[in-house]
Amino acid sequence: QVQLVESGGGLVQTGGSLRLSCAASGRTFSIYAMGWFRQAPGKEREFVAAISGSGGSTYYVDSVKGRFTISRDNAKNTLYLQMNSLKPEDTAVYYCAAGNFLSRTKKAYDYWGQGTQVTVSS
Repeated sequence: QVQLVESGGGLVQTGGSLRLSCAASGRTFSIYAMGWFRQAPGKEREFVAAISGSGGSTYYVDSVKGRFTISRDNAKNTLYLQMNSLKPEDTAVYYCAAGNFLSRTKKAYDYWGQGTQVTVSS
């Protein structure tokens, strides 16, 4: 069992930056692949980025490549998402998730946080 708690969301202007954190507790953090997903009002939850347990492999959705960076600190049991050059279309609730293998699909992840709101004003 893994418990996940996101933080770092907020209101930012277009072009601004935010860093999301996801604190994990429970089983050994480093054995899990981790992902960030987001859900805008009226839309399906979508994949944003994922990282392997060691941090050596990462995936990104095309719309955030070059702007967002996923990373993890296994010593601190924490996952991060650095978001730069934010756009209004990035507005959503952002969720972190843990799973047994690296994937872009929601079904691969067994544990989810409660989410943190990111709002980008134009």
